[in-house]
Amino acid sequence: MAPSMKQHTLTIRNHRRAIASTPVSGTSAPNSSAYPSAYPSVAEDITLITSRKTKQSFPFLSLPSELRTKIYTLIFAPFPQVIDLDPTTFSIIHRHKLFSLFHVCKQLYNESSHHFFSTYTFRIFPIHPGRYFKTKKPLLARLPSHYRNSITTLELRLGPGWNSPPRGWVVSPLLGLSDCTSVRVLKIFVECDPSDAIFKGFRVGDGFYEGFCQELLQGIFKDVKGIQTVEFDAFPGVKRSGDMMSGLREVVESHKKVVTWGPERGWGVEKSGEGKERIWLDAVLVHGVGRARVVPAGVEGIMASA
Repeated sequence: MAPSMKQHTLTIRNHRRAIASTPVSGTSAPNSSAYPSAYPSVAEDITLITSRKTKQSFPFLSLPSELRTKIYTLIFAPFPQVIDLDPTTFSIIHRHKLFSLFHVCKQLYNESSHHFFSTYTFRIFPIHPGRYFKTKKPLLARLPSHYRNSITTLELRLGPGWNSPPRGWVVSPLLGLSDCTSVRVLKIFVECDPSDAIFKGFRVGDGFYEGFCQELLQGIFKDVKGIQTVEFDAFPGVKRSGDMMSGLREVVESHKKVVTWGPERGWGVEKSGEGKERIWLDAVLVHGVGRARVVPAGVEGIMASA
């Protein structure tokens, strides 16, 4: 081998030995100017601590009860005014997560749940077509008893299934009406009157559905002792002098309840030829004579005064 070639080979071997013999410290950190540090600096630590101190919880429970009530009203605003077994209602609950407020603390749970159940109207029997309409367990039966205690307004909607009422439409202890101790208003909405001539040939029998509805109303009055006012309303095709309305009013008269009229049918106030409002005096008290007064705007119906 030539001398130059041998010298070059020795130089490469010596260089490799020098690299292999150089100790590498596992604790040595790379030059900060060459590599950015993965650990926060002291200034960054101070900034994080300061930001955590400034993010404090809002003292919601320190607000006056009136303001908290208004906030609850805004939170539950997406709900329809009448609560029923309906897929739309379930989608609203899951989409807006409206009941997550119940899980914050005990005080918020008590306040918000009572506000919700005392503000909205709850339908006694479901009317949504399909499995909810034929269910044997209506909405009231699915609610815990302490929720039923807070309900103040119930609705009985009559008309669906007039030729074949569902088996679940029955007033029984399983429905839980006896727990509705705070109910003061019962709203009855009549969708149709099968006694009308247009239903001739389609009825199961004369007076069948009218008698069925009267039995439902009797059972409701028997279980819910606190009902004071009954609000009647209907679609335009329903006559107040028809068999359906006459039979329902007889039941209300026997239980001596105050009768008011809802806004849909317009039975409460009619326009005379001179354009003046004429009050239906028989809407004051079905069972007696009273003095009628027009309730200010925003309050539905006509109430009785002693």
